[in-house]
Amino acid sequence: MPVSPSYRTYVLEQLQGTAPTVAKSMFGGVGLYREGVFFGLIADDCLYFKVDNSNRPEFAAAGSAAFRPYGESSYTMQYYEVPAQVLDDRVLLGEWAAKAVAVARQSATAKRKHRRK
Repeated sequence: MPVSPSYRTYVLEQLQGTAPTVAKSMFGGVGLYREGVFFGLIADDCLYFKVDNSNRPEFAAAGSAAFRPYGESSYTMQYYEVPAQVLDDRVLLGEWAAKAVAVARQSATAKRKHRRK
């Protein structure tokens, strides 16, 4: 899951135009955070955003694939690859990132409620 410094820089530059984003190295990749919420990741020079039923159709319509942490034969995670045309358009990227942040925030809230039961 290596991430080249140039790709990491490019993604962060594109995202900074929409809202402050913090990048943290993790397991050979990069985790992306806004206001402490983990909403995306970079692995193998691909950007992935958190999805659920509210935004997954947009990714599927664009032909995006789910993140598979251990290659094609492994399980999928609730992160989908951001299409190149979205990454290149800061306005559109900002919209998709905001949706991913909302999904991640809602997922974290649901997990906290589940733990309280």
